[in-house]
Order: sequence, then C-alpha cells, then structure tokens
Amino acid sequence: MSDFLMSLKDVSLAFGGPAVLDRVALSVSRGLRAALTGRNGEGKSTLMKVMAGELEPDTGEIVRAPGLKTVYVSQSVPADRPGDDAFNALSGGRRRRKILEDALLSKPDLLLLDEPTNHLDVEAIDWLEGMIRRQREMAVVIVTHDRRFLKRVATKIFDLDRGELSGWECDYPTFVRRKAELVADEAVYWERKAKKLAQEEAWIRRGVKARTTRNEGRVAALMKLREEFAARRTAVGTATMKLDTAAPGGVRVLKIENLGFGYDPAKPVVCGFTADVLRGERIGILGRNGAGKTTLLNLLTGRLAPTSGSVTVGTNVELAFFDQLRTEMKPELTVGENVASDRDEVVVGGARKHVYSYLADFLFSPERVRTPVKALSGGERARLMLAKLFLQPANLLVMDEPPNDLDIETLELLEEQLLNYRGTLLLVSHDREFLDNVVTSTFVLEGDGEVRQYPGGYADYERQRKSSPERPAGGRPAADGADSAARPAQASASGAPRKLSYRERLELEALPDRIDAMEKEIAAILASDPLKSRDDYARVPALQAELDAAVERWAELGERQS
Repeated sequence: MSDFLMSLKDVSLAFGGPAVLDRVALSVSRGLRAALTGRNGEGKSTLMKVMAGELEPDTGEIVRAPGLKTVYVSQSVPADRPGDDAFNALSGGRRRRKILEDALLSKPDLLLLDEPTNHLDVEAIDWLEGMIRRQREMAVVIVTHDRRFLKRVATKIFDLDRGELSGWECDYPTFVRRKAELVADEAVYWERKAKKLAQEEAWIRRGVKARTTRNEGRVAALMKLREEFAARRTAVGTATMKLDTAAPGGVRVLKIENLGFGYDPAKPVVCGFTADVLRGERIGILGRNGAGKTTLLNLLTGRLAPTSGSVTVGTNVELAFFDQLRTEMKPELTVGENVASDRDEVVVGGARKHVYSYLADFLFSPERVRTPVKALSGGERARLMLAKLFLQPANLLVMDEPPNDLDIETLELLEEQLLNYRGTLLLVSHDREFLDNVVTSTFVLEGDGEVRQYPGGYADYERQRKSSPERPAGGRPAADGADSAARPAQASASGAPRKLSYRERLELEALPDRIDAMEKEIAAILASDPLKSRDDYARVPALQAELDAAVERWAELGERQS
C-alpha cells in the first residue's frame, strides 16, 4: 500500500482581492498529524475545502491517490439533520462529538478537522486527542485555536501567512519559537529596504545630472525597489484591545448561599452550593457538556432565578456579559452600527474616539466596519463581541466561551488583558491552556447538583482530583479507566500490538451498530418527558459511560487490525 494520499502544486485562489492561496504547495501521506495555523481570515478553511474537493482553485494542480476517501468536518454544527431525530435531540456538544465519532467510524484516508474542539467539554477533547494519536493509517489535518490540543497532537505544522503556505517539520512549541524568529528577521529586512528606498528617492529628487550608464542602472534599481514595495503584502496589524475597568466595588462581589436550581426536580443542576466571590478573583467554571455551566453563570448574574437559596450582589457591582451565542449582535446591521448605533464616536476610558479608529484596534478595516454582521466569519464575530464588551466599564466581567473562533494571537492578547484586569472575572471555557493562564480558582460542576471549588487553574484541578481518595462524581467512568489500564497488557513482548482474534474481529464488526443503537437510545430518552421518564433519565450517565467505552474499544480494535 502506497503512503501517498494527496499533493497540491502551485494552487492559487482569489475572491476578487489579494490571493487567499498564492501558489500553495503541500504533500499529504499516511500517518500525518498536521496543524494548519494562521490568523483569522488568512484562508485556513478555504484551503481545507480545496483539499476536501468542495472548492476548485483558480490555478494549480491537485493529485489524489486512487480511491482516496476524504472526510471534512467543518467548524459549524448543523441545527438539524433531515430525518435524524436521534441527532436532533442531542445538545450542541454531543452533536459535535457525534459528528466526530461518525467521521472516525467511516475510516477515511484523510480526515480534515476545522476547529474540532469548539463546543466540546474537556473530557471529550481528551477523548479526541487519544483517538487521533492512535491513528497510524489515517492522515489528519487540523485547524484549531486550542494550543494544548496542538501541542499534544500535531507533529507537523502548515502555516498560512498572506496567501503563502510553509511547512514546518516540528511540534507546535518549536514552530512558535522559530516563527517568531522569522517574523523578527522579516521586520529587519523590510526596515533596511525602507531605509534604502528613502535614500534613493531623495537622490532622484535632487535630479540625475548625467544619463551615465551608472545612473541608468541606479534608476532601474529604484524602479524595481518601488515595485517590490508595491507588491509587498504586509502582515495584518496586531489587535490593541484594552479592557476598561469601572470603579472598584466592595470586597465581596457575590455571596452565594445554599444555591439550588433544576429544570427537573429529580435532576438538580445545582444543589446546596455556598461560596463567596471576592474582588479581584478570576474564577473558571468547569463541567461536562450539559452539566449546567451556562445555567450557573445565569444564576450568579441574576439572569435566572434560583429554586432555592440566594445570590447576593455586593455594593457598586457593574457587570458586563460576553455571550457564547453572540446573541447581542444584530445580524442585519453593520459592524459599526452594532458598536455605535448611528453615532460616529464611542467613549473609551472616558475619552471620545472615532468608531473607525476604535474598531481598527480589533483588526476591522473601514470596509469591514461597513459590512453587515451576517457576512462576518466566526472569528470576526468574536472580535466584534469583544469590541462591544470592552466599551462597557465593568468591575465584574462574565465570559461564556470567549476563546471560540479567536485566532491564537488574539487569544493570547485577551489573556494578557484579563491578567491585567483589576475587576472580578467569571469565565466558562474548555480551553485548558487559557484557564491555566488566566484563572485563580475553579467552580466545578461534578454532577448530581454538586459544585466544588478548587484553587488554581485546570492543571491544578486535575492534580487535586487525581490525588483525591474518592474520585469526584462526573469524572471519567471507572469502567473506561479500567479498560484503558488493561490495554498495555494486550501488546506483545516486542511492543507491537497483537493481531485480532476471531472473536475480536466479530466484535469489531458489531461495534458500529452497537454504538449507533446506544446513541439512539440516549437521544430518545433525552427527547422524552423527564417527569414521565425519571427511571430512564437516571440511566443516562451509565449509558453514556457504556457508549464512550464502546467507541474507545472500537478505536483500539481498529488500530490493531490495521
């Protein structure tokens, strides 16, 4: 079997402006685990669609291996799938995981994943990491802003910068270091060129006294230098967003007393939760998909009334809310109208600033400021939400999944702003690196209504959870852990996994149907009336654990078969 899967040579594509892909070349072989990096709007999704055959390039050559099976998973999760009631009954996070499971179960030669960790909880991200790392025959190319995911999965980097694609045979941390050095070298190169151009322009303005061969050559060199500068595609500027903090309030921002809430009385989201949120704290909120993280945020901020207990807001608290669904934006209005209505100016830190100048700090060109929000990319919408949010002086900042759709550079700038923020922060995120870099403690929804507080970020929570004599509710099921622990024993003494037995081959053939049946059973229960199906609802955690173990088992057997 040949390892070659696909190659692109001199592929170019433009949509009426500068080339999104400019003579791009790459090669894909079996076993590749590559990340595709680049800023928002650079064309990463466009390149993925070209590789998937969904977009045709303007020029260039694409060669695919005979019979190549490619699966492309886009970053959007469908609102529904016609006739698939089981899928439609799932939550957003479970839909994302189901789509990824289906993609892996189909055994493609080339798997293209565009922001696969969006909407996944941390446990599902761990699962996806493991599934991808175990693949040997499949090639995987991933676009993601999740830096920890990149560090654990990618062994090669494709970097798309101003239409040009470069390949880096290294892991992500090494790429970041080398790319920074390259950008610095590029800046020095153009600084020297600019100085040379200024000197030559001054020379020619003084007048060429004699049309000597030497002077003619110097004029020709100047014309070439002008052309070089005219054709240069400079890097997009860095966002310069800055948080505005309101005057500080009291020491105690929120007093949470015996808080309780549940949509179903038999299945509480929060039960008996007591804690204080103090001025200057940065608290992350963790939990599995569907555990109730957004519900807890809404309870703490007064958007939702508790069924028991209370949340008392401290003195002089001014709140700003970043919504993961971006519901506060009006899609028919332009970017500028969403930020400033019909005004030309906004007030930033007590000073007036033109709306075009303010939005330029968030990388919106004047043309983009006049664009309707419905035409923006996911990353642009996220930056627009931040632009709106940062206009609100607040001493309590509430953010629900802010990293979704942000490129890594903007995400790191946001981290810096949050670290310098003098107010109090409540943050829901599944981005482990983002949590570790920003928060000082975590509220974790453990399941069955229990909420616990842990000092530190995600890594600190993981260490405390693993060292606890009793594993907290809501963690990875024991059956799954036991199954994982037993797997090393299945390898032969030489380190190579043993071949499948006849019984294991039958098990592998039956697993896809079994997985499908369990997913449909869970979806049917979740779609039913909880008051009439309490016993069935109580079985869902066990069924979900069984389903997760079945998918892991399918991956392990499939790997050994190959």
